[in-house]
Amino acid sequence: MSGSKFNPSTIILLAVVVLVSIFRIAAPHSDNFKEIANFSAVGAIALFGGAYFNNNLKAYGFPLLVLLLSDIFIAQTSGFGFFYGGWYWTYIAFVMMVFASKQLLKKVNTQNLVLSTIVITLIHWVVSDISAMYVPGLYPTTLAGFGACLIAAIPFELKFLYGTLVYGSVMFGVMALYPSLSLKKSVNA
Repeated sequence: MSGSKFNPSTIILLAVVVLVSIFRIAAPHSDNFKEIANFSAVGAIALFGGAYFNNNLKAYGFPLLVLLLSDIFIAQTSGFGFFYGGWYWTYIAFVMMVFASKQLLKKVNTQNLVLSTIVITLIHWVVSDISAMYVPGLYPTTLAGFGACLIAAIPFELKFLYGTLVYGSVMFGVMALYPSLSLKKSVNA
């Protein structure tokens, strides 16, 4: 894709990203929010950005923008608050997740997609949970406290994994059905 030419595939890909993002925004308004918390599309969007956007601004920008806009919307409508202690660790995790996706999904196939999903879930689990250490009284700021935090986060990370698998299947499935949408010059670009 040339940097100076408009590619209608970008609009179609953005529409797919926006559609799967709606569930992240709607989740806090659900009666069973605790059961579906972390079952969202943001992990799949990070995978997708790393796999299908050559342009780093788009590859990193789309997932971070979706995360930021949905965090702002959730904070405004639910009262959870946006600038919670250590919030930036979640954004650092997403930068790392896109980077890992760009490395692991140079060739998109089922094996690489499953491996990438597991890797980004582990990144999300370890890096984003550092933020819990910034919440006063939640966990001791020790290695043991971080370990307790990671153990407590397992149910949420499993939901993150399941959400990434489900939404990733939809997003990557669309690309498999309509390969002409790809923004990459070649499969290994």
